[in-house]
Amino acid sequence: MREKAVVTRKSNRKLGGGSAFVNVVLKRLLKIYPDVHCALHYETVFQLLVATILSAQCTDVRVNMVTPKLFEVLPDARAFAHAKLSVIQGRIKSINFFRNKAKHIQGAAMMILKDFGGEVPRTMEEIMTLPGVARKTANVVLGVGYGILDGVCVDTHVRRLSLLLGLTKHQDPEKIEQDLMKSTPRSEWNRFSLLLIQHGRQVCIARRPQCGSCVLSDICPSSTISPRLKKISK
Repeated sequence: MREKAVVTRKSNRKLGGGSAFVNVVLKRLLKIYPDVHCALHYETVFQLLVATILSAQCTDVRVNMVTPKLFEVLPDARAFAHAKLSVIQGRIKSINFFRNKAKHIQGAAMMILKDFGGEVPRTMEEIMTLPGVARKTANVVLGVGYGILDGVCVDTHVRRLSLLLGLTKHQDPEKIEQDLMKSTPRSEWNRFSLLLIQHGRQVCIARRPQCGSCVLSDICPSSTISPRLKKISK
């Protein structure tokens, strides 16, 4: 049964989406997604980098349909760096903006070979020098690939749920990330992002949110269910 709420919608407004509220959200989401993980398929950190670049403005499902055959032919940075650009483009042509993404991936592969000894960089400053890599991609690769927690990944789901839950008042991803970093324990930065993404895909769906079956509906300030009609389980 649902954990008794220690944070209500009213108290959440007072906290401004603070750490106490985030802890409740974390505990509840972990109960329903105990094995949450990155949805992208990969075998190496470089392959995770490629998949994450491809996932920009594209679904993970589509990316996972493309990458197995892509990685069979081009398994590592050296293969991508020396491949013809047309070959890369041909392998990812069903992905949105495939031409630019192909250029970015090949450029990143070349830099990794030339400047980083063939390995994907392990610092935020270095990895963001790679073509096609902004903070979202950097956070995914560092957090999921290396277990390095240097920020919170803010994708469309994290952005949307953070606003709905009152965890931020900002629209800009970098400002949202700063708010989440302040309210979320550092050890949970990566997992909290993955939990929000999973919940956004399965329950808090953009065009048809399932508030009636949401474990956060009694504390969510955006819930469509009237507080008078709800009872919090003990």
